[in-house]
Amino acid sequence: MKIVLIDYRAGNVQSVLFALQRLGVEAVLSHDAAEIASADKVIFPGVGEASSAMKVLQSERLDVLIPTLKQPVLGICLGMQLLCRYSEEGNTAALGIFEVDVLRFEPAPGDAFQKVPHMGWNTLQDMRGPLFEGLSPDTAVYFVHSYYAGLCADTSAQTTYNIPFSAALCRDNFYAVQFHPEKSGAAGERIIQNFLQL
Repeated sequence: MKIVLIDYRAGNVQSVLFALQRLGVEAVLSHDAAEIASADKVIFPGVGEASSAMKVLQSERLDVLIPTLKQPVLGICLGMQLLCRYSEEGNTAALGIFEVDVLRFEPAPGDAFQKVPHMGWNTLQDMRGPLFEGLSPDTAVYFVHSYYAGLCADTSAQTTYNIPFSAALCRDNFYAVQFHPEKSGAAGERIIQNFLQL
């Protein structure tokens, strides 16, 4: 099985590669359109800023390629946000796979604990779809983000931080998670494994 991670100079790639290695899977990091298109599974990871990330995708014409992919694609963190329609971060038009916008968290008035970014463990609710097979209803995963996708028809799991938001999205062959499965212990490992078994 050929696994390709999309290389668009966004952070967090190494931790995803290490997570795959722990599962006995070697992956290729590439920005080559032909190599990405030929993969059995594509992972679109990333930590960074939306507008600069989109500029890199556009410079490699990956913004044209990604929406045409037919194999299973998994977006992680910034990768998930770039699969959405629009991000407030840098006023960025994104790839439009998911019909939802990405907005910045506003701190809850008078609540010193609900800071931005949302950082740490949070419980998933209303999980559905193949990524979450075998997980208990109170599964917790690790988040680090200042922007979120709202709830929408493509929401496949949600959580709450100040407001409910999409912890995961799914449409056709595109899957995406706002949290970091590669940093989420046994639950995250199971989610990656479930993706690899699609």
